[in-house]
Amino acid sequence: MKKKYFGTDGIRGRVNQGNINGNMFFKFGLAAGTYFKNQKKFKQTAVIAKDTRLSGYTLEPALVSGLASAGMHVFTLGPLPTNGLAMLTKSMKANMGIMITASHNPYYDNGLKLFGPDGLKLSDRIEKKIESLIDKKIDIQLSKPKKLGRVKRLENGNEKYIKILKKNFPKNFNLKGIKIVIDCANGAGYKSGPHLLKSLGAKVISIGVNPNGMNINEKCGSTFPKKIQLAVKKHRAHLGISLDGDADRIIMCDEKGKIIDGDQIIAALAKRWKNKKMLKGGVIGTLMSNYGLEKFFKKNKIKFFRANVGDRYVKEKMQKNNFNLGGEQSGHIILGKFATTGDGLLVALEILFSLRKGKKASKFLNMFDKTPQILENVVVKNKNIISSSRCKKTINKANKLIKGQGRMLVRKSGTEPKIRIMGESDNIKLLEKCIKIVKKSI
Repeated sequence: MKKKYFGTDGIRGRVNQGNINGNMFFKFGLAAGTYFKNQKKFKQTAVIAKDTRLSGYTLEPALVSGLASAGMHVFTLGPLPTNGLAMLTKSMKANMGIMITASHNPYYDNGLKLFGPDGLKLSDRIEKKIESLIDKKIDIQLSKPKKLGRVKRLENGNEKYIKILKKNFPKNFNLKGIKIVIDCANGAGYKSGPHLLKSLGAKVISIGVNPNGMNINEKCGSTFPKKIQLAVKKHRAHLGISLDGDADRIIMCDEKGKIIDGDQIIAALAKRWKNKKMLKGGVIGTLMSNYGLEKFFKKNKIKFFRANVGDRYVKEKMQKNNFNLGGEQSGHIILGKFATTGDGLLVALEILFSLRKGKKASKFLNMFDKTPQILENVVVKNKNIISSSRCKKTINKANKLIKGQGRMLVRKSGTEPKIRIMGESDNIKLLEKCIKIVKKSI
């Protein structure tokens, strides 16, 4: 059965349209609270964090009200990276964690990412169970006055998160003498990102750390890496770090000003982990992972499998195959040895730890030659258009044309009203032709 509310990464959409409004967030809170309060092994608690969107001020109280009405006690943490929320959900032994965010989307979107007591994103099975409660009569789920939940604000969420991150590395690890540019996208990592790096002794140039509720991801962050590229060159930094709105993605920039995407970061870590005998099994990528990455793993005798797009699906496949490294080209990277979901700051620390003996970022983070890739995003009113006979016929035509010389992938965005068309080939003219054919049809 197809899900009604949840997409590939929680619930997301335009604020005060569709499902992203106070009324629906009350229902989401009530339904999620009703489901999780019956999980007897844990405290009757929920932990909530958010990014810096203006709409968080209206959606958070509604969500809290729904959870408390279901009888759940709620701790609110304020702006905090998504994996910080996942880590604190687990360390506080809460029933659930909810991140109010629309990740890399513009400020006028918002949504939810839900985590279970293990710090993992919810499975499709649990999401469907919560969905079945959303549409039930509210009266049935409301708690009696004596059983209502209590709400408390915790001000030290970022400090707790930073402490957990640093515990993964030796006590003597420091960044003295290292100059780093960090772009926090005016998002959830605007406090913890610079604070973490400074606490380790780095000289930090911070950008994207002045959120006003509407400038999250606006010409900054991982979706606009040109900003760190320019800053790294200007300040002659050793490395650039670019996060997205909820800090679960990372795109980097080496000291020469070259942008480093998730595929290159994964390749560098996989090779290092294999040499150090830290790599467990192999690596999970996605349908969007560059073909050059696949060839690199084949050459280095590292197992590589592709999952559906979305870090939740990457994590599920990592668990199934007992692998401890996986991620996406977009910068969602899961270090299974340390975390349950993508974490830009954790990945940054692991890279910086790898460079601690004076190795240059340009040498460490450029492991393979990428196969030329073109990605086109087409805004549509109805994403099901790609299931039409006309579109199917055109996609088949493009696949036949590129067969043997590359690959095509046409899919619905799980988070935006867009169709994503991706093609890879060393034959650029053929690649452009195939992209154009599909784009015109859509």
